[in-house]
Amino acid sequence: MPTKMVSYTLETLPELTEADIASLKALAARPDSEIDFSDIPELTDEQWKTAERGHFYRPVKRQITARLDADVLEWLKSQGKGYQSRINAILRREMLMAMRAGVVK
Repeated sequence: MPTKMVSYTLETLPELTEADIASLKALAARPDSEIDFSDIPELTDEQWKTAERGHFYRPVKRQITARLDADVLEWLKSQGKGYQSRINAILRREMLMAMRAGVVK
């Protein structure tokens, strides 16, 4: 029988009990030397060279209203489904290029 996926948002997280809080405080007070890393392989310098920061990060989306030139919108839509994601990708690419060039912070 398949298991049911449970997910929470910050608003729906269950309240911590006094026992939960005490357990978390006890864990936080333990020194790092007591952490067992035996099941986690150590990363090499070579692996760190190709590491990507934020690879699994998904930015929060916000709904907006924007006015686009009709021909630009038609061009975006003519490329198939997902024109809004394409708009976002184009804007993100421009934002990152400007940040790398030091144009904006």
